[in-house]
Amino acid sequence: MSSFKKFLVIVSALCLICYCIISLPTTQRKILYPFPYREKIERLSSRYQVDSLLAISVMKVESNFYENARSKSGAVGLMQIMPETADWIAACLDEPPPSLNKLHDSDTNIKYGIWYLSELENEFFGNDILALAAYNAGRGNVQHWIEINGWKKNFSDVDAIPYTETRNYVKRVLQCREKYSELYSWSSFYRLVELSELRFASFKFVY
Repeated sequence: MSSFKKFLVIVSALCLICYCIISLPTTQRKILYPFPYREKIERLSSRYQVDSLLAISVMKVESNFYENARSKSGAVGLMQIMPETADWIAACLDEPPPSLNKLHDSDTNIKYGIWYLSELENEFFGNDILALAAYNAGRGNVQHWIEINGWKKNFSDVDAIPYTETRNYVKRVLQCREKYSELYSWSSFYRLVELSELRFASFKFVY
């Protein structure tokens, strides 16, 4: 076998090993789909009746978990909240308008982002696609699309969204939620199984 063929075999083997490692749920949870701020997200999602996996997916797509993220349009923080939207949210929550520094703070940003997501879910009939489109493009645009296109409460055609950026955004968030659901929905069950196995092993040892 020539040196080049040996090199290709080694590279292929390494690629296969890397693929297998990355494919492991534990690796994916740590590297590709982490769940930072989990306790906070789950607590606020419960308070405002939002799917916590949808909330973490929005955060991943919006900022990839970078607290100091700021878009060209001026959206701020983990959930990419516009300052004027933050002022409106604060008024709805009977709170003073947040400073820019406070809006970058994870506590405030996550709270406002999840509250706003909840508000959009309520406004758009609990339809995740419409709520996500409104989160990205604005509720006024989505209301306009509903009116001119006759979209119903059960609207599901993501490809019908006229803005390319918004269409791709909704797809990315929904794909993320599917992956988060796959990786985390059973994590509590697995922890229980692992704990049971440990207890059983301890029991056998003592016996």
